[in-house]
Amino acid sequence: MIAGRLINVNLDLVIFDCDGVLVDSEVISCRAHAETLTRHGYPITEEQVLHRFLGVSDREARMIIEREIGRALPGDFEAQVKEATLKFYAGDLKAIAGVAAAIAAIDLPKCVASSGTPEKIRHGLECAGLYEQLAPHIFSGTQVKRGKPAPDLFLFAARQMGVAAERCVVIEDSVPGVTGARAAGMTVLGFHGGSHCQPGHADKLRKAGAAVVFDDMRQLPELVRRVDSHQWPARLSC
Repeated sequence: MIAGRLINVNLDLVIFDCDGVLVDSEVISCRAHAETLTRHGYPITEEQVLHRFLGVSDREARMIIEREIGRALPGDFEAQVKEATLKFYAGDLKAIAGVAAAIAAIDLPKCVASSGTPEKIRHGLECAGLYEQLAPHIFSGTQVKRGKPAPDLFLFAARQMGVAAERCVVIEDSVPGVTGARAAGMTVLGFHGGSHCQPGHADKLRKAGAAVVFDDMRQLPELVRRVDSHQWPARLSC
């Protein structure tokens, strides 16, 4: 199913989020965070992590949790989460269905703008067999002062790629991601086909500012083409 509203923009760059858009990793990441946080005295389930911190950078999430518990997490907390995540990646991580073919079919420059660390992004893309399609244009939330939902990462990616913000389209699966991309002045296509997406997720993305929501990556090349050629109708379902 696709639903959207009229968009009028010429495109020079497609910006992909990573987790939940390129790799079906959000559930795995939430499991790693939940296990590590619980071990350090902050009991939380992977479902609660998903609900509270989807799309939020690890740095921002850590600041929120430390304010709540009134103390600092261990200095190597991120390293512990990374170790748990990579352990789960090795057996469970897969690319989002159809995304490799979609990337190949889009005849525009592409990059990745993800809240994850460079190491995590690269490892995830390599495990899913997507790294060579997108390297070296991969940007991390660690490269900017403020993570999503601030616009900083998207604006940084556009500057690095030499493209004006208004000529970028962003593929996002989270409300903070959509919010940040819209704050950057970019068009957003909201993807809700990952295994972590619950009923009603498409409406959340739309309310956050996604111009189009869709749940099948096979639809993406045509959606990008229609945005780029000003052929997006007021509403379309398929």
